[in-house]
Formats: sequence, C-alpha cells, structure tokens
Amino acid sequence: MKKFKVFISSVQSEFSFEREALAIYLQSDSLLGRFFEPFIFESLPATDNDLSKVYLKQVENADVYIGILGKEYGYEDLSGKSPTEREFDHATKYHKTRFIFIANADTRHKKEQKFIEKVEKVLVRKSFSTSAELKAAVYSSLVNFDKEVIRTAPFDAGTNNKATLEDIDAEKVYNFIRLARSKRGFPIQETANISAILTHLNLLENSKITNAAVLLFGKSPQRIFITSEIRCASFYGTKVEKPIPSYKVFKGDLFELIDQSIEFVLNKLDYSIETRKDFIQIPGRYEIPKEIIAEAIVNAVAHRDYTSNASIQVMVFRDRVEVWNPGTLPLGWTTEKLKQLHNSVPANPLIAEPLYLAGYIERLGTGTTDMLEFAKRYNLPEPEFIQEDIFRTIIFRTTKKTVEKTVEKTVEKTVEKILSLIKSNPKITQKELAAFTGLSRRGIEWNLKKLKEKGVIKRTGSARGGYWEVIKK
Repeated sequence: MKKFKVFISSVQSEFSFEREALAIYLQSDSLLGRFFEPFIFESLPATDNDLSKVYLKQVENADVYIGILGKEYGYEDLSGKSPTEREFDHATKYHKTRFIFIANADTRHKKEQKFIEKVEKVLVRKSFSTSAELKAAVYSSLVNFDKEVIRTAPFDAGTNNKATLEDIDAEKVYNFIRLARSKRGFPIQETANISAILTHLNLLENSKITNAAVLLFGKSPQRIFITSEIRCASFYGTKVEKPIPSYKVFKGDLFELIDQSIEFVLNKLDYSIETRKDFIQIPGRYEIPKEIIAEAIVNAVAHRDYTSNASIQVMVFRDRVEVWNPGTLPLGWTTEKLKQLHNSVPANPLIAEPLYLAGYIERLGTGTTDMLEFAKRYNLPEPEFIQEDIFRTIIFRTTKKTVEKTVEKTVEKTVEKILSLIKSNPKITQKELAAFTGLSRRGIEWNLKKLKEKGVIKRTGSARGGYWEVIKK
C-alpha cells in the first residue's frame, strides 16, 4: 500500500528538536508508520538546486502539510515572506490537507502573529506546550485524515487463528461467572454453555476465539502470547543489582497473574500488628495499602500493549515499588490527567470488561486518584506516573529514615533465621535454607558469604559431606 507523504514545515532553528522527534515518531509508531512517510529539511541530501524550489516541490508531492508555528517568523526572502508561510501558501494553492499546530507562547514576532491570524481564518488549529502534546495532536489529526484507511480494532478484539474453544479452560470460565454474579450481578447463569458466555462477553466472533479470551480464560495463555507473563523481583537496595533475593516469573491467565503478583509484593512489605484495645480481632496493615499495589498491577494488565515483546515487570526496592508496563497513555493524555477525575479509556476494552465484572477494576476512571487518596491517608509520598517508552508507576514505601530501619530489621531477621537453621541442623543445604527462608539460592549464597567473612560461621569438610558451625553471634 502506498504511504501518504507528510511535509513538516516550521522555523527550523526554533523547532529543530520537535521536527526530528515528530519525524521519528511518524516512522516508528506501529500504526502511523504503516500509512505515513514524513519529510523534513534535515532528511534532504546536499544539492546545488535552489532550496526554496526544492521545498515547494516537496509540498506539491505531499498529501498532508503540517505547519508548526511559534514565537519566531524566521528568515524573510526579498518579498518579506518566510519559507514556512510560503510553504503554507503553496499547500493551499495545491489543495493539500493542512494541519496547523501552534506552540503556546507569551510573545511572538509581529509577522508570526499575523501569519497565525491568517491561518485561523481558514483552518481550525491546535495548540501545544510540549513535544509529547504535539505528537498526540498530530496523531489525532492524521488518524482523522482518513479513518476508513487507518481504522483498526483493538488488539484484544482480534480473533486468534492459533486458538479454538478447546484451548479455553471451562472451569476458569465458570469460576469467573460465579464471581461476576456475586460482585456485579452478572446476568448469565452458570448453566450456560461456554460459547454463549464468551459470545455475551464479545470474546467469540463467528465461532473464532478472540485474543482477550485466550488471555483471560486460556489453559496456557503463554503458549500463544509468550510475553503475557509478569516478572517480579525484589532487591536489597534502591537499584537493580545482584544478588537478587527473590525473582519469580508468573504465568497463567490474567486473573492468576494479577493475584500472584500482588501476593509477591505484599510478602516483601512490612506488616504491622495494631493493638487489640479497640478490636475483637487483632488488626494489622501493610506499610503500603494493598489497594495501591493492586491498582498499579491491574492497570498494567488492562492497559499494556500485548503486541510488545516486553513483559510487565514488578520490582520491590527497599524504598519503593515500581510497576513497568509496555504501554502508553490514551492519545492526548498526560500523566497529570491521571491525578484528576477522568474517563476510563482502556487500551484493551474486552479485557477490561471481565476485570470489571470480577471486581478487579472500576469503570469510572478513579483508579489512579484512589491510589493518591490511599497514599495520603497512610501518610505516604504521592505515587508517581511516568510515560516514556514504557509506562512506569512508582509507589514509595516510607520515608528514608524509616526505610533504613526497616531494612536493618529485615536483614537482622534473615540472618537470625539462617543461624537458627544452621544450629538446629549443621548439615543443612543451601537449597533447604532457601526453602525455609523464602530467599533465592543466590540470596542464601550472598548471606553465607557475608557471615563467613565476618567470622560468624565456618564450613568444615567438603561441600557435599561437610557441615556448618556457628562460632560467634
């Protein structure tokens, strides 16, 4: 299929970064890259031709003209007109589709202001403040440029040629029905057949299984979607470094992945027991509310890009928990919007609906604001949302001073447990120590090495037939 040519025009010195970033974005985006081919001055090879004529020829050959206007008017030719305005006039003359994006600015060159006023008389223009906002605005305009050509269904709605009803776990479906009926009053009875249930959930189309059905109820989802797993790890310090005390790769359907990942994180957090004074049962709480951890992980599952070769990663550091999601915010959104009440716009609507019915998420777009509210209630720092090549959620544990005390206590408890196990069974193996303490083999090796270096323990005899001895506290 022939790509649409996009001519990007602006004052080069003022928007050099934005121009290049926009061209790269149009080439690399999974959707736009299939339909559009950008042209900018920087991509033009050296030539002895009149550059103004070369640019105007490119405008003539283009299907879409994009003009980026800001503070500066730019170089003026003998008639007093800038290349950007001349290119705009040329695009108008040849009836090209024109999109104008205006950078927010307090002051502008007088001629630039007049140029903008001229544009506003004939076109609806969009404003922007950052490169990210410019990309989002361009994305929206180009998608609307030819909806029939570009229209594409969400990934989760696509049918899967590798899967059939035989790949769906009936017991998982019926467990879901029981949960959905109790949580949301789901109307379908447990007596309904699998096809009827999946059809009602829009997970079966013309007898073909959708990608969402495989991920939600498949017997072995990772057989078809290898990277749909979730990788969880914990670290001793504040950065990714070895040894890694605990590392798990969870596989299964999306409900299992969520439950296992939440449990992994909670097991690494401190749990405090309150007084029995005002309660019949002894209450307790995690240092980070479970609701915050659950929301971050569920969001990652519902909004991730399942076509990406990356997996969701959940990492527990001594001062924070990070959830990495190979996905992006909805078009035009910023991370600041997540801190306000907003609509729910899931990247995978057919996955989001069953998660809602099972009580894992809400429809009202309150998830991220709930995270902020819980953090405030527990006197925790406000979680951070970062959109780069992936989406990251950072949840802070406690203040630095408290964290250091917590880490010290955790290390002390681990060491005490290892020493106690060695005392009770001097011939205990590293594998057995790992099983009893919950640490990885590497974590056990690291602790034993440190204890030997400090002269707390020593090894007598061979690795297979020897034994440990505690020689001092």
